Amino acid sequence: MGYIEPAPITDKENPFESMMERFNIAAEKLGLDLETYEVLKSPAKQVIVSLPIVMDDGHKKVFEGYRVIHSNTLGPSKGGVRYDMDVNLDEVKALAAWMTWKCAVVDIPYGGAKGGIKCDPSKMSKGELERLTRAYTVKMYEIFGPDIDIPAPDMGTGPQEMAWIMDEYSKAQGKTVQAVVTGKPLVLGGSLGRVEATGRGVMVSAMEALRKIKISPNDATCAVQGYGNVGSNAAKLLHQKGLKIVAISDHTGAFYNPDGIDLREASEYRETYKTLEGFTGGELITNDQLLELEVDVLVPAAKEDVINNKNAENIKAKLIVEGANGPTGAKADKILHDKGIVVVPDILANAGGVTVSYFEWVQNRLGYKWTRDRVNRRSDRIMKEAFEKVFKIAEKHNVSMRIASYMVAITKVADTYKLRGSF
Repeated sequence: MGYIEPAPITDKENPFESMMERFNIAAEKLGLDLETYEVLKSPAKQVIVSLPIVMDDGHKKVFEGYRVIHSNTLGPSKGGVRYDMDVNLDEVKALAAWMTWKCAVVDIPYGGAKGGIKCDPSKMSKGELERLTRAYTVKMYEIFGPDIDIPAPDMGTGPQEMAWIMDEYSKAQGKTVQAVVTGKPLVLGGSLGRVEATGRGVMVSAMEALRKIKISPNDATCAVQGYGNVGSNAAKLLHQKGLKIVAISDHTGAFYNPDGIDLREASEYRETYKTLEGFTGGELITNDQLLELEVDVLVPAAKEDVINNKNAENIKAKLIVEGANGPTGAKADKILHDKGIVVVPDILANAGGVTVSYFEWVQNRLGYKWTRDRVNRRSDRIMKEAFEKVFKIAEKHNVSMRIASYMVAITKVADTYKLRGSF
């Protein structure tokens, strides 16, 4: 497919260019036709809004909000809303595309979307955050909808923000519409198992990969970068499966203990002090040092591009399971592959979150709640089936699991697009 020009990777921090680099390789392997290629690479809709908010001191501040719908070929678009000072259009476009591929990999009838507001939620009061969230929802009345586009929590947001979105949207509809968002509080229609779902998916992916590369969980060591929702739950569940968690971190630093971190103590410390800073359960090291520890399993569950062409040669883990979105830059892929390191990519490894979000949406539409056991059992089955499908494609085409994941996802979306017709 010689007409496809490689995406220009001029900035390793640009997540959209990294996504396109992988997309192009997979499209080339599949021999994707030009029409379908052009459709799949381009976001279906990009929305940028200004949000004037009255702050607590009485002055008005204008925030910038985004919503990108990458695809609705498989069904209504789905994706989180993040509040962060680094939010920008390229990041949101990349995250929306990743959501398309993520839903397709685990065979969920959603397209991909993502939203965000450029703000620092840690410096805003609850009242300011509520006014900002409701203003964003008002601007998105025609975008959001349980059959159109379904937001969820992401970095800087959680169940409370989803409750505000649901309430504001419901007011406009004149009725309660629970299914317009997922990741809600349980009392408002949230699903049991949703909080730990992404971390649980990381655990399932890690266990399947360890089985493939013939490493016993009881003999395996693991380092987890990022001790937020995903990282802490992944660490806890991996430890329950027998792995020794020797290092954890947050933005303040990393902590290493060759005898194993006491995860209960770490979680209690973080709950009390909001960060791990000052934690005494391990030797203080840097986040960069954590990535280069000699461990069997590395779980990057923090931010994008932490593994890149500058440090990939120094990675010693046998298996990387990506809990974060885009933690490995495109330039690092070949280095890791040549070193024989197995990488379970983000669009597969952290798809447990959107899987259980889908379950929450289904329960809201049915008006019926499932037990935690049923949610976990069904989520684990979907994650295992997706892993096996991707692993077989990787072996068949002699490609990394990342490229195999893209090949599975692109095939699913492309076939659906062609069957639905162009007009």
